[in-house]
Amino acid sequence: MFKTLIEPFRIKTVEPIRRTTPDERRAALAAAGNNVFLLKAEDVLIDLLTDSGTGAMSAAQWGALLQGDESYAGSRSYFRFEEAVRNITHRKHIIPTHQGRAAERILFGSILKPGDLVPNNTHFDTTRANVEVMGATALDLVIAEGKVPSLIHPFKGNLDLARLERVLSEDGHKVPLVMVTVTNNSGGGQPVSLENIRGISALCKKFDKPLFIDACRFAENAWFIKQREPGQSERTPLEIAQEMFSLAQGATMSAKKDGLANIGGFLALDRDDWAEQCRNLLILTEGFPTYGGLAGYDLEAIAQGLKEVVDEDYLRYRIRVTEYVGEALTKVGVPILLPTGGHAVYLDARAFLPHVPPLEYPGIAIINALYLDGGVRGVEIGTVMFGQKPDGSEAPAAMDLVRLAIPRRVYTQSHMDYVVEAVAHVYAQREKLRGWRMVHRPKALRHFTATFEPMT
Repeated sequence: MFKTLIEPFRIKTVEPIRRTTPDERRAALAAAGNNVFLLKAEDVLIDLLTDSGTGAMSAAQWGALLQGDESYAGSRSYFRFEEAVRNITHRKHIIPTHQGRAAERILFGSILKPGDLVPNNTHFDTTRANVEVMGATALDLVIAEGKVPSLIHPFKGNLDLARLERVLSEDGHKVPLVMVTVTNNSGGGQPVSLENIRGISALCKKFDKPLFIDACRFAENAWFIKQREPGQSERTPLEIAQEMFSLAQGATMSAKKDGLANIGGFLALDRDDWAEQCRNLLILTEGFPTYGGLAGYDLEAIAQGLKEVVDEDYLRYRIRVTEYVGEALTKVGVPILLPTGGHAVYLDARAFLPHVPPLEYPGIAIINALYLDGGVRGVEIGTVMFGQKPDGSEAPAAMDLVRLAIPRRVYTQSHMDYVVEAVAHVYAQREKLRGWRMVHRPKALRHFTATFEPMT
């Protein structure tokens, strides 16, 4: 009935945020080597670097923390966690990890060998790195529509089924598993349709390959399916999610996203031999299989979060916030990836700064200007993050984007209005922005610790 967007919760605890002056921000960014990852969080006014582990937990989650059983082996908190994960995934083996990249490392470290291929719609940064460190190739097969920021398509995260079939037909002996990332983070937080997941599953069965879901944002993906896919509107997000997982044989997940927790993740799978190998590696690197590097209270928080994340009121609000920011930016002419994704708004850096070539990192130019002008921190999803090849060479990424990831249940509508105003201000000054060069080039996941200097 009403158009005003309201948060479906009340705020019981507040944390002050500090306003800095432009001179303070210039000094802070210079001290960080012009890489916003290296800033002190206290020097950031609104932090949209990531939605991973940065959300606010509910009263029920805080209450669950007090019930944490810190027994080293077989704690009751693990069994609550296991029940919550299995209720959604229906997988046989549930292995907790300290976060999603640990699940990836354990899975790939157990089953990959040099020369293998891992098809996916689009691998995210840690997924790709964990594939490549094993000497395997991370193969991105997103549909062509997913590479055009301005194009409207309801499921731009879909995997290209024809290309997947060709890979499995020609190089299937090199493919130990197929993955699909929901939602597709590197592609703008775009969802994958249920029809597409069914198609991937059918091809995997045809070629006898297990399908794994990178499930960080499974609930957001389920909501998009409910809203956009014919025949799904009467189903609950939980029912849709359960079907998504039923089409696969395993999943990795960072519970720092749709687990609504500040730390944690899991690996879920059916194969007994793979599960044994993974548990052996987990014991070596993470901890006993019933805690996986987590405290009992972390397991409790995730178990409760997995129940809350499929609530329709929460998901309606969550997705609408992102749409609200995207609509406001589009209204003032800022080029963004369309349609808006689930967890973030992605600025189209190449359209924003057409005079800055990809190898001069237009995303870094926008991010640094946004911090200097407004104290807002985002992240580059482009040539810095994905342009480095395994042999050390560099090439432009498929897209250069700036992700403004919105933490769950943290910021209010006025915070988002401020972000829109700050981005619009940078866009109005865009002709003054110049490119950047990388000074320090780490060999892996360079975007985390690289340093930059402005082009003269």
